[in-house]
This record gives sequence, C-alpha cells and structure tokens, in this order.
Amino acid sequence: MIHLILGGARSGKSQFALNEVKRLSASHNLAVTFVATATAIDAEMQTRITHHQAERPKDWDLAEIPLDLQSFLTKTQGSPPQILLIDCLTLWLNNQLFAAPTQDFSVLSARLIEALVTSPCDIFLVANEVGLGVIPMGEVSRQFVDQAGWLNQALAAKADSVTFVAAGLPMTLKKVEK
Repeated sequence: MIHLILGGARSGKSQFALNEVKRLSASHNLAVTFVATATAIDAEMQTRITHHQAERPKDWDLAEIPLDLQSFLTKTQGSPPQILLIDCLTLWLNNQLFAAPTQDFSVLSARLIEALVTSPCDIFLVANEVGLGVIPMGEVSRQFVDQAGWLNQALAAKADSVTFVAAGLPMTLKKVEK
C-alpha cells in the first residue's frame, strides 16, 4: 500500500502522516521505520529536524536517506512486513537537484516509483504541493517546482491513497480499496 500525503508548508501533512502510521502500526502490530530525507544545512533546518524527532515514537527505527532512496527501498525486498514513513520527498528532490542538477529527473522518478511499487512495505510518502503559489523568478526554482509537480503526479498515479492536507484538515483525493 502506498499513501501519498500532500500539502503546503506547515499544512499539517507530517502530523497527519504520523497519526495514520501510528494507527496502522497499532492495529496491525507492524514495526515502523521513519525515513528522513532532510539534512541539517543550517540552524533553522536543525530546529525543524529536532521538532520532528520529538514527535516520533521512540520505538520507531530511523533511516536517514537524503539521496539514495531507491537503494533503501530495494533493500526492503524480502524484509518482514513493516511501515515506512518517508518525510519528505520534496526535500529528497531538492537534495537531488543540488547534488546532480543535470541528471534526467524522469529516469530518477521512474526508478523511485519502481522501487516503491515493488517494496513489500506499507509506505506513507509526505511531499509538498509547491505549485499553488507564485511562479518563481529563477530558473533553478522553476525547475524545482516543475520537477516536484511531475513527481507528485507520477506518485499519485501509482498510489493507493492520496490525501491533501490544508490547515490541518485532510481531504481524500484518491482511495483505492483493496
């Protein structure tokens, strides 16, 4: 099962994802791995990371994966059933854009999606919906918004559930019953 959770900055998407994972974990007695993509590049980001760390249950595993998410997901093949909470894909994409700005992002997205759909884990993905605001002035910023939008569309097409969170309120965009 793949559940994509979208929203703007400080929309409540991470809290919604956290609550959904806690509920599923408790009802199915599944272990959880929190997959963090953020890197503490400055004091403000470190504060955000610390805040998110305090919100997570202490018994969850942690995997810090700023770039090689596909390899991490591939390693879940053959692992016991578990839940992965990946927060967030927007930062992962930002890391990719910074590390290798000329890479083929459509290939990168396709590899990520293949790894997601073949993983035996229940996966919750948190991502920012960045295309609702003013179009950025700079080329790199526009490339980021474009790539994030295309990645979100591709993920939503493959996800079993898609939820949009605004002002802390979840809105179901897609739910495939299995």
